[in-house]
Amino acid sequence: MELSEKLKPGLSGTSEIVVGTRDTAPHVGSGKIGVLATPIMVNLMEAAALQAVERYMPPGHQTVGTHLDVKHFAATPVGLRVTARAELVKVEGRTLTFKLRAEDERERVGEGVHERLIINVERFDQRMQKKLANP
Repeated sequence: MELSEKLKPGLSGTSEIVVGTRDTAPHVGSGKIGVLATPIMVNLMEAAALQAVERYMPPGHQTVGTHLDVKHFAATPVGLRVTARAELVKVEGRTLTFKLRAEDERERVGEGVHERLIINVERFDQRMQKKLANP
């Protein structure tokens, strides 16, 4: 696998939503208060990381999330926009490390670090089929 020379620290991506009731903690089962659920914020952060690097993947390769260390420290009510940003800070072999942050229209609501691994999709699919075949 030959990585693109463009796949280097400094790449960034974003993902955003306007928080709806489907994005709240009660709806996803992560709490009882009707504000942005942590799993939804994490999903936005992962989507931002993916958006930063997906176009630089060699043919037949993708990235999968392997590690997250995230803090969610401010609540976002339904109706506000949340934007997640990811910046690629390190490329080490097949491991990509991102600095993450999320903010709503009023303040920063979360931050963290995320690692993604570059995988060969065909080999990955073969392993999954083998796993299914051997209960």
